[in-house]
Amino acid sequence: MSKVLFDVNVVLDILLDRQPHAQASEAAFAAAETGKAEGFLAAHAVTTIHYLVRREMSAARAQRLIRDMLRVLSIASVDEAVIQEALQLSCPDFENAVTAAAARQAGCDYIATRDGVGFRGSSVRPLTPEVLVSILAKA
Repeated sequence: MSKVLFDVNVVLDILLDRQPHAQASEAAFAAAETGKAEGFLAAHAVTTIHYLVRREMSAARAQRLIRDMLRVLSIASVDEAVIQEALQLSCPDFENAVTAAAARQAGCDYIATRDGVGFRGSSVRPLTPEVLVSILAKA
């Protein structure tokens, strides 16, 4: 079974119904919900997602959505080793470097993201939700 770490932008597409991306992101997330993939979320992403959802909705709604999401996704740790690894990556954005390092240390095969360029230098392959769904359908 493939292991997939979901980037913040994909999760926000789903939680905030961001069009035109929500449908593809939901299809990728459904792979984790149905057991076709093992889904992960980097630990540092949880607070970012909560903050942005709370800003758009409410604190209570943000907490409920985070709880629901964590019923499906496991947390990829972000510790000193992940940060040290991220500092060595050539990703153009440090947050993406931390996400890539967390994905690698969690043993992920893919990162579901709409920002493939932002993961340049990652040893874990970044895929758009559309491509991820296509690959998982063939597995």
